[in-house]
Amino acid sequence: MPVNLSIKNAPDDVVSRLRARAERNHRSLQGELMAIIEEAVQEHRPLSADDVLAEVRRLRLSTPPESADMVREDRNGR
Repeated sequence: MPVNLSIKNAPDDVVSRLRARAERNHRSLQGELMAIIEEAVQEHRPLSADDVLAEVRRLRLSTPPESADMVREDRNGR
């Protein structure tokens, strides 16, 4: 059963920064608070290769072609 939580006497500057953070993350203030709480209580475990690959794909990262040449050059120089 869900429970309602409240934060009393939050300083104006903290609320202002929290609202700005929520806006940057395209979330409501409530959604941002929930995301922060969920992250705070999440069990941290080592990332698997699949986790890393999923994050790379999510961020749309790519490796420039010259990086393979750099690795090959370093390996051949040993």
